[in-house]
Amino acid sequence: MSIIPLKGKAYDKILEDMESFRNQDADFIGGRTWSLVYHLSLEHDAFLKKAHNLYFSENALNPMAFQSLKRFEHEVVKMAADLLNGDENVVGTMTSGGTESCLLPVMAYRELARSKKRWGSKFTPEMIAPESIHVAWEKAAKYFNVKMVSIPLKDDFTGDVDILKKKINKNTIMIVASAPSYPHGVIDPIEDIGQIACEKNIPFHVDSCLGGFFLPFLEQIGYSIPTFDFRCKGVTSISADVHKYGFGAKGASILLYKNMAYLKHQFFIHQNWPGGVFASPALLGTRPGGPIAAAWAAMNAMGQQGYQEMAKKVMGTTKKLIQGIDAIQGLKVMGKPQMSVFAYTSTNPKIDIFAIGDVMEDKGWHIDRLQRPVGLHAMVTPAHEAVADQYLMDLKESLEFLKSHPDQASRGNAAMYGMIAHVPFRGLIKKQVQKMMEKMYGPDCEMPMNNNGKPSLPLRIGTGILKLISKRKF
Repeated sequence: MSIIPLKGKAYDKILEDMESFRNQDADFIGGRTWSLVYHLSLEHDAFLKKAHNLYFSENALNPMAFQSLKRFEHEVVKMAADLLNGDENVVGTMTSGGTESCLLPVMAYRELARSKKRWGSKFTPEMIAPESIHVAWEKAAKYFNVKMVSIPLKDDFTGDVDILKKKINKNTIMIVASAPSYPHGVIDPIEDIGQIACEKNIPFHVDSCLGGFFLPFLEQIGYSIPTFDFRCKGVTSISADVHKYGFGAKGASILLYKNMAYLKHQFFIHQNWPGGVFASPALLGTRPGGPIAAAWAAMNAMGQQGYQEMAKKVMGTTKKLIQGIDAIQGLKVMGKPQMSVFAYTSTNPKIDIFAIGDVMEDKGWHIDRLQRPVGLHAMVTPAHEAVADQYLMDLKESLEFLKSHPDQASRGNAAMYGMIAHVPFRGLIKKQVQKMMEKMYGPDCEMPMNNNGKPSLPLRIGTGILKLISKRKF
């Protein structure tokens, strides 16, 4: 469809068509995905849709017009602040998701640095973060013209604090660390970094978009969790996604600051617009009311006990998967994950971990892949409790199949990812992805396909770059 139809169609027919379009989508309800969707139950989904649709048309742009939405946002922020051990001075806003919760602190801390007027016109703001920090922070650095200073990881996949400390200079406007990191599920040494940030008087953000609604409840049910929240000296802000383990509707995240002295630098205010005085607390102008209302509803529906039960169930499944993978000769979980996200790789030099991912996808699983180092990734949700045994069985069968079919490593995504992961000239990859993105969002909306004729993620580079780089010798 490339033009608006001359005559409108019947509602029922449109909905029927839309339902049919979902046939090729990933099966998150059946636990076949390991990212993207955090599914609790069909009953909870139905409840969230009702809560969301109660505020389907409302706009949180003007809190004076829709005071109910401001109440929801205020109470969600306060509940999150309490969960993350903030005091009565902690303030914050809801955002459209984790990416916005990563973008805003970079802008706010850049403006905070500028407000101190210590720098001249040649000031080049820098932020420091471990290499494992979520890619949204790289996006924020690009958007707000802040230099990203990446810190290498230690053998346990946490950021190297000694190197971090050495990288601080007069241009450093903030430090960021993960609780936990998305790739490997480990918590950076937040207390140690916080101490450095406090000594140097540098803002320190803890990216807990993934763990903010999970780690506190693990601690409550008896798990030993490194302290990562406002209890750590030096922490000035934290982000946590309600639409992940908070089980709210997409997209809803929370961004908390230690006090208003930090948050005020996030506000945008323009007093001379002919349309009137304009003030906005976050990136969006129009702010959909549905996700805000659904976040409030989810937190009230779950309650602390509900979140505790969820954490217990998910960690039980996670342990089962980790132990099961480690028990398969030729596979190994990477590092020591501290919550329900982990990665694993091949210990057999003859078995390509990406080829295992391809065979698993042939069996109906949606598999995420990592690079540097290479591995397969899993994010465990309540939906996986029922399919954990099948996943482990399929994983073992996939490994055995590849032992007798070593040629499979040269096909499909295994070939593409394998080449991508080892190309030293990373700019080649960036240029090819740029071309793919242009096709995907161009006039013809051309979706990239892998060698098996299946839709492929933008990261899965096609044969064009393979031909280009295969001619080089590295």
